[in-house]
Amino acid sequence: MADDLSLKQRSILQFLEEFIADHDYPPSIRDIQNGCDISSTSVVDYNLKRLEEKGYIRRDREVSRAIELLNGQGERRRRTIAVPLLGKIAAGRPIPTPPDTLSAGGYEDTIELTEEQTGGRSNVFALRVEGNSMIDALINDGDIVVLEQTDTCDDGEMVAVWLKGENETTLKKFFREGERVRLQPMNATMSPIYTAADNVAVQGRVVTAIRSL
Repeated sequence: MADDLSLKQRSILQFLEEFIADHDYPPSIRDIQNGCDISSTSVVDYNLKRLEEKGYIRRDREVSRAIELLNGQGERRRRTIAVPLLGKIAAGRPIPTPPDTLSAGGYEDTIELTEEQTGGRSNVFALRVEGNSMIDALINDGDIVVLEQTDTCDDGEMVAVWLKGENETTLKKFFREGERVRLQPMNATMSPIYTAADNVAVQGRVVTAIRSL
């Protein structure tokens, strides 16, 4: 938080952030008073006015609970969600990865993404790319791909797939061709992977990619 806030204003702002994250709607003045252990609602109102003047919140006094969080410059905050970063996936030669690592659980790290980056989806996870088979899709070694958990996909979608017989996972574009599947790299120098349709389990479809610096 910014240095231009008093201790009480910091406490109120933190309470607002946590309350809205937990309930998906703003607290009442009484909620803030009780949550921040403030002596009266008038003290709450005074500090809310200061937060509003400093560009941290916007209020509609005609509507109950109408408090919107801003970024300190009077601009609306971009809401973020914590997305689990589950590990690595190959964009080149398939690499062994247990299939249970491709489900949102048992992870050790998260990344903060905006709702725009996740497309408003909540069932998403992230994987770090190894290899360069997707460079023509602007996904390079070290980039992070964000995927929506799904076990189905349409032809042409970029997906993380589990190759059951090989006990390996890979990131490719998916195409059905009769009783087989073509997993197409996006790199003109590389050949596709052909395998039986029942040998492939879709783990997730790519929503977006985040370039590494």
